[in-house]
Amino acid sequence: MLSVAHIHSYYGKAHILSDLSFDVPRGEVVALLGRNGAGKSTTLKSVMQLVPPRRGTVTYQGDNLVGRPAFRVATLGLGYVPEDRRIFSDLTVLENLEVGRQPPRADAPEWTTDKLFVLFPNLAERRGNRGRHLSGGEQQMLTIARTLMGNPALLLLDEPSEGIAPVIVEQMARTIRTLKSEGLTVLLSEQNLHFARAVSDRAIILEGGQKRFEGSFAELEATPAIRDAYLAV
Repeated sequence: MLSVAHIHSYYGKAHILSDLSFDVPRGEVVALLGRNGAGKSTTLKSVMQLVPPRRGTVTYQGDNLVGRPAFRVATLGLGYVPEDRRIFSDLTVLENLEVGRQPPRADAPEWTTDKLFVLFPNLAERRGNRGRHLSGGEQQMLTIARTLMGNPALLLLDEPSEGIAPVIVEQMARTIRTLKSEGLTVLLSEQNLHFARAVSDRAIILEGGQKRFEGSFAELEATPAIRDAYLAV
């Protein structure tokens, strides 16, 4: 579904991603792992063309995305959930969801507010509350739910377990597994190895903007030297 090939991405003159390549097959959940500053968030932004690569290609279902405006990329069926959430704090939960509404797609599950309230019961209870009155975990749920209202076929999640209570982290893990069962493809960035292992099919480890490992979590566990070199605090 998604192919990233030899991309080089920059912030100004700072070379962040260097010759990065990987594939995300349809129906899989793939985790980008690495320490702070490894390039995980930049990778997601490069896919969405928020940080367009200066070299290389990002191909989604056969179409090269490089150079397209980010809003055009979103209309193709990619949904992006940023780490900093960016909900509309003065709008209610329902109003936030309506902002994200897009028409259904033939190749993606269709989401309605009722279906999302089953997926996120916390939001159902607070559907009339303004965004600023939600907890951090509830804001994270709302950001994901609003993105799902766009009926994406590929969901990009940036640090979904960051800064939320452990009980919400477990709920988030169940949510991602449910999304996969619905047929959604997911690429997520994560520092929490336990969380990533619980939801993902494969892992890609980044360090210094380069890929250092790609494989199953069983393969990662079998190579503790790699895990310790690139993931240990």
